[in-house]
Amino acid sequence: MHRGLYAAASAMIVQESMHDVVANNLANVSTSGFRRRIPVNKSFPEVLMDRIEKKSEDGEIKLIAPPFQLGLKGKFLIGDLSLADVISETYMTTESGALQVTDNPFDAAIVGEGYFAVQDGAGNIYYSRSGHFQKNAEGQLVTEDGMLVLGDGGPIEVGDASRFAITENGNVVADGAVVDMFQVVTFENPTYLRQVGRTALAVTPQSGAPVPLEEIRLEPGALEMSNVNVVEEMVRMVEAHRAYESASKVLMTHDELTGKLISSYGRTS
Repeated sequence: MHRGLYAAASAMIVQESMHDVVANNLANVSTSGFRRRIPVNKSFPEVLMDRIEKKSEDGEIKLIAPPFQLGLKGKFLIGDLSLADVISETYMTTESGALQVTDNPFDAAIVGEGYFAVQDGAGNIYYSRSGHFQKNAEGQLVTEDGMLVLGDGGPIEVGDASRFAITENGNVVADGAVVDMFQVVTFENPTYLRQVGRTALAVTPQSGAPVPLEEIRLEPGALEMSNVNVVEEMVRMVEAHRAYESASKVLMTHDELTGKLISSYGRTS
């Protein structure tokens, strides 16, 4: 089969994946703490190409195409050739989003780098930039997705407190008393954190282990909004769509040529 069919098909898959990433960014443009992701594609695999030639009786050099003639003399190096283009990974941008003042005592935005530690119902620990918290029926501080917010003593308990506040240094105050302190961490390579759900992020070997932040800086009563730029994402979506169409046309052209080639050899045989 022609190598072009594989190249065109892989290009279509890449553009489809890029379209999915952009669509996810646009879907979370209003999600607090969301940071856009950018797909990275690479050529894979690469093979070494040779040209096989032999000299005819009159001294003219002729190309030898059939693979069964590879034992003949006249092997010339062409170089590496990539057969496909694939999505290698997606990485998270670390630019902070704009701050939106809400005056909600349960809201807090991290100033600078850092991630809140949260825990799901199965005990898995994730990390998030979203500081849009609320209190559940058990008097625990949770995210808008229902994950428990972790402090130095585990899940933050506020009980039936009628007055609640978050301080700039990360303390949680209930009825005038400090009940806990937010567990805020950082990573060596946060761009490699894996997205889980809308705002939760999971640790990967490339991101490194979480390191507690020495100095916590919060903006109480405010939220960090998404850092997605709608105009940029729309441009990337149009580019991905046009590239997909171009690759599909290449695929159809190779398919038609292959059909003609098979028909021609079929008539001669």
